Amino acid sequence: MKLFFISDIHGSLHFLKKALEHFEHEKADFLVILGDELYHGARNPLPEGYNPKEVALLLNTYAEKIIAVRGNCESEVDQMVLDYPVMADYSIILRQGRRLFLTHGHIFGPDNLPNLSEGDVFLYGHTHIPIAEKRDNIYVINPGSITMPKENNPHTFGILEGDTFIIRDLDNTIVKSIQLL
Repeated sequence: MKLFFISDIHGSLHFLKKALEHFEHEKADFLVILGDELYHGARNPLPEGYNPKEVALLLNTYAEKIIAVRGNCESEVDQMVLDYPVMADYSIILRQGRRLFLTHGHIFGPDNLPNLSEGDVFLYGHTHIPIAEKRDNIYVINPGSITMPKENNPHTFGILEGDTFIIRDLDNTIVKSIQLL
């Protein structure tokens, strides 16, 4: 099973379309969204192609393939326009004998991990900075942001296939990679 990860769309139709081109090209089984789908938030500038209504409509065409968690910019109104659940603070996928703990990063984070076991994977967004590392036998991964990367990082997404998690930019260049052994 191939999983495709994005985070922090922030209402950008322009960057969502680019990410979904990669999702289609990769023939991934599921699209995992780690929060902040529709709105840019009060601290952020308007992103290129800002159109939350069209973002919702486009995401709804993928509803049966989406696993999503709530970001700090999501609200109950967002759930009214999205055809997949988006209001959970976290979700867990059991995969190949390990837990993938999915969250946005504003409640749980790398410095405030939930109870995880050795070899589990903590996946989050929120910081807009791609990370793929192992800390105290827990894998900590952030696919970055497809819309508003920070700290001079490129626009990125993640792919998990087998035991390899790869973070790529929108030009399809590998930014980070980690083996989940």
